[in-house]
Amino acid sequence: MCGIVGIYNSTEPLQSPENLLQRMLGRIQYRGPDESGIYINNRVAMGSVRLSIIDIQSGQQPLSSSDGKYWIVFNGEIFNYIELKTDLKCLGYSFRTESDTEVLLNAYMEYGSDCLNRLNGQFVFAIWNNEKKELFLARDRVGIRPLFYTRTENNTFLFGSEIKTLFEHPGVKAEIDSVSMSQIFTFWSTLTPRTVFKKIFELAPGHFMKISDGQYVIKPFWSLRFPVNKESCFKGSIDDAAAELENLLTDAVRIRLRADVQVAAYLSGGLDSSATTALIKKIMPETLQTFSIGFEDNEFDETLFQQEVSKYLGTRHTAFTCTRQDIGNYFPQVVWHSEIPILRTAPVPMFCLSKKVRENNIKVVITGEGADEILAGYDIFKEGIIREFWSREPDSKYRPLLLQKLYPYLAQFQGKNKRMLKLFFGYQLQDTDSPFYSHILRWRNTSSIQNYFSEDMKSEVNGIDQFEEVVKMLPPGFNQYDRLSKSQWLESEIFMSSYLLSSQGDRVGMANSVEGRYPFLDYRVIEFAAKLPPDFKMHGLNEKFILKRMMNNRLPESVLKRPKQAYRAPIASSFLSSPAREYALDLLSEHDINQTGMFSYNTVQKLLTKISKDTLVTEMENMSLAGILSSQLIYHQYILKDNFRPSVSRLNNCQVIHEKNPIYS
Repeated sequence: MCGIVGIYNSTEPLQSPENLLQRMLGRIQYRGPDESGIYINNRVAMGSVRLSIIDIQSGQQPLSSSDGKYWIVFNGEIFNYIELKTDLKCLGYSFRTESDTEVLLNAYMEYGSDCLNRLNGQFVFAIWNNEKKELFLARDRVGIRPLFYTRTENNTFLFGSEIKTLFEHPGVKAEIDSVSMSQIFTFWSTLTPRTVFKKIFELAPGHFMKISDGQYVIKPFWSLRFPVNKESCFKGSIDDAAAELENLLTDAVRIRLRADVQVAAYLSGGLDSSATTALIKKIMPETLQTFSIGFEDNEFDETLFQQEVSKYLGTRHTAFTCTRQDIGNYFPQVVWHSEIPILRTAPVPMFCLSKKVRENNIKVVITGEGADEILAGYDIFKEGIIREFWSREPDSKYRPLLLQKLYPYLAQFQGKNKRMLKLFFGYQLQDTDSPFYSHILRWRNTSSIQNYFSEDMKSEVNGIDQFEEVVKMLPPGFNQYDRLSKSQWLESEIFMSSYLLSSQGDRVGMANSVEGRYPFLDYRVIEFAAKLPPDFKMHGLNEKFILKRMMNNRLPESVLKRPKQAYRAPIASSFLSSPAREYALDLLSEHDINQTGMFSYNTVQKLLTKISKDTLVTEMENMSLAGILSSQLIYHQYILKDNFRPSVSRLNNCQVIHEKNPIYS
């Protein structure tokens, strides 16, 4: 696992790029603190910081082919590299290292861009072809690892694992994109390829890019697809499907245990991480080290379930408690690493957990992320089903009451407040033909946070229909998907990569040099799950039905039968005590709000007054506070470049390879 950066110019020789690459890599040294390296010729310069996990002794980067024609920098893991290496040896390839990096490079040399369809992994990489003067970049199928890029006025192309690397170039300026802000305050994230910064773009999951002679080509190599008719669905019984899912998941776990360092696991106390932990124990019976995070607030805490699963499976468990003060203290760091406004504090405990894991000398953890998306575990899927059921009898007094079961932690929907429940969930109730029926409530409610925007910001986004931007993203045949598949596609394509796998995944893990691995996001598991009949995944309102069937008698009944508990963390209360209170009030002061120009001071003050006086703060008010604070922090960190911004790390023992006259020039 690594961080990568690069510079390319097709028209002019690069001018002394070494110092720039050193600064770019220094910005993300936490992604790879073990080693660093740079390759430079007259057209391209590429660098890497390495977290050594596979072939610790000889897997240094940048790595070249034996003839010097190709050079690669690589962030990620190719889990099936052993099988690919065997195939390539049969084709006559020889290997100097035991690394998956060299396997990947040789696979590209043999198959070109078609090699991507043979890879099982989580990756971003860049390969320079010295003969063709061509740069090739690619990102894994679901976007587990990030890649950002931009172009300067003199047509210099820059790329990096994180946006902050690009701002080290003097020709790249950080400016907030108001359209992207509107997307974040609607969908919780930008719509790829946008980022929160103008002219900074993200390579979409499942895509590759070729650059040659100044020509840029971006193409997909994989996309999430669901059956358009029942004939394309899995034909066997639920037990047949559960057996096949177990085979696929077991192999996904098996190849994700490949490492030359210890592999541990996260154990949240929920079904997903418990299932992956149980499969690890099945494959590797020796003692497994597991880690979990708990909260001082019972509303968010799952410690008892974590302890029960650990005892049941016999793991060596380490638990940590994340306090409200921890969340307030670390929030600015998490925003810095996320590089985007965040509407929840949930990424902060994951940052704290990875920090503790690294302090225990662990570099790799297996986690349960992805199960909710591919096997229909979220309440938003149930919400769509209940609303459609209610829409058939919109005057029913009883059908909407089913919604009370979904969000017991939201006080405004509990007790006798049935009118509020109907008003909230009844929005566009009968608009069942909308492609966004399952998500329109979430998006509508989140977009209400834009009421805090300044008048200038509102005028810049006025008239832009963000839903139309989603329409442009929909795949062929989307209208033929069943209701659940439509919901799963939207959740996976818009929310999972840009938010879950970023702010709560790659960024908070790699910030502490910890690599997460996700068996449920093995592309074979995803493609199989997509073909399952909807009721195998959501059986009535019983979520992840097939996974529960698969794990029956293998986990405690309390875990198998407990309702889905959304992963959340306290928001408003985390910023009400010192020292977070001090910086929060500064960021929300009239001077700061007017300086950034993104929000209205008067409306922000009304929110603060409400939060300080009212014990019942709604979920949307909590999210508004987090979104405003994180947006202000982004402005300070990336535009004002003040005390919220860490300094550039100095690289240690960086190997620099200058190739002034490549043999293929």
